[in-house]
Formats: sequence, C-alpha cells, structure tokens
Amino acid sequence: MINVSPRQLEVFVQIARLGSVRAAAEALHLTQPAASMALAEMERQLDAPVFARERGRLRLNTRGRELLPLAQELLERYAEFGRVGAGGVESLGGELRVGASNTVGNYRVGELLGDFVRAHPHVSVRLRVSNTAEIVAAMLDHALELGCVEGPVAHPSLELRPWRDDALVVCAPVDHPLARKRRLQPSDFAGARWVLREPGSATRSLSERALSHLPPGETVLELDQAEAIKQAVIAGLGIACLPQVAVIDAVASGRLKVLKTPFLDLQRTLSLVLHRQRYRGALIEAFLALAGGKASPVGTSR
Repeated sequence: MINVSPRQLEVFVQIARLGSVRAAAEALHLTQPAASMALAEMERQLDAPVFARERGRLRLNTRGRELLPLAQELLERYAEFGRVGAGGVESLGGELRVGASNTVGNYRVGELLGDFVRAHPHVSVRLRVSNTAEIVAAMLDHALELGCVEGPVAHPSLELRPWRDDALVVCAPVDHPLARKRRLQPSDFAGARWVLREPGSATRSLSERALSHLPPGETVLELDQAEAIKQAVIAGLGIACLPQVAVIDAVASGRLKVLKTPFLDLQRTLSLVLHRQRYRGALIEAFLALAGGKASPVGTSR
C-alpha cells in the first residue's frame, strides 16, 4: 500500500512550481536534504520518478503531470478536513495563485481581488500579470489556481466564465490629423502609423481584427504594455487600439484623443479561467463567489 505523507506531497507540489529542491525547501522552511529525502521516498513508494532532470532544473515528466493536480487536491482537502474538524471556526488561509492578463492586472486588479482580500485577510494572494497566452500556459501547467484574461480561449481542459464587458478604443495624439476630423471614415486610416501590442496578447488579436477592416497602414512599434503604448501615442509616434479603461486619465487631462470609430467592433469580454481537472476547494469557491461575473460557465470558447 502506498503511504505518501502530506509533507511529501507539499515537497512535490513546490518542486513542480519552483523547479528545484532548493527553492522548494526554502518555501517550506525545510533543509535541502530533508526536501530531497521527502521526494525520494515518494518516488520510491510510487516506484517511478515524477521529474525529469534538465540542466539543473526539475521538470515534471508524464507521470508527474498526471499526479500534480491530484496532489494539489489532496493537500487542499487535508486543509479543509482540519477546518471542518475545528467546527468551521478557522478562517480561510493558505495561498491562492491568480493569473491576470495585462488589462485586468494593471487596471482592474481592485475589481478582481478587492472583495476577496478584504473578506479573507489570512489568505496570501499571489498575482501574476502577463499576456493571455502566457496565463493560459500557466493554467495548463497547474501553476495557477485561477486566471482572468481578455482574449478568447479554446482548450478542452479549460473552462471560461464571463466576468466583465470591456472595450478597446482607437487613440491618437491630440494634434494628429485624424483627431481633428469631425466624421471619420475607414478610408481616412489609409497609411496610418500604428503602435501595437506584442503577438500573443488578446489586445493585439482584437486590434488586428479591427485593422483588417481598414486600409493598409504601417506598424511602427510593438510594445508589451498598454502604458508604454499610451505614452508612445502621446509622444506622437503613432495611433493605437488600447483598452478604454487604460486611457481614461490621459483623455481627461487632454493628452490623448479617442477617435470615434463606429464602423469597428472593439467590444470584448473579460473571462475567469478554471482548469477542469483541478479540485475546486474552499479557496477557489470563495474567490468565485466574491469575484462575481455576468454569467455561468460558458465552456471552452465563445
């Protein structure tokens, strides 16, 4: 009979997340030999390794990838067992790792995390901000419990829940010729100089779809942050599609002009992302209850 202990599972999960025994030991306040022994004993009981050794780092092998969500579930259930055993009087604790694409992480973090952080002060929330493609990859690797992204996601292992409506707007410097025209037409954008987000971002994908309905222009810059693009536009380097929420301050202060483009569809939905194979314990359920959203689960795409 396999007799894997909670400590061995903790070591396994932390090594999978951090990539080394040393880092896992530090995270768990263990000595490195103790962490190594815990992993070795677990692999001995399983009669199979769970990591491949690559250039000094440990990466999950096929067996390890299968076992990781089960190990995470066992640890979460173990914590819940203790909480229920104490009569439910213990407040939620532990760590919740959330991934957010750039628009959410930079401009809507209060909406996403505020209610949960206030309601559960003993939970340590770790927020990772990156583009949609990288958040999806981290979700598939079980490196995050939840994600919130601005782009469409189509993967059978992931479930999307619509969270907020959002929109892009086309922005220009206040002295740009397009900013001075009263009624814009698609033809006015011929030869326009565009500043775009990097490939892999949802903003880039939606921008490209919008630009496909306009005459050809020129991409003069590709930047990986909306703030950098905003500053580039203010400096007169080009025009851009940016999240509406990202330009409110610059428009209000007269540094940026939003162009009226009713002929472009720049609407989108921000969505919560969940892994279908991951156990949804008390932390995830509490987060979902407070994060809200505008609809129930929608499957893998919309």
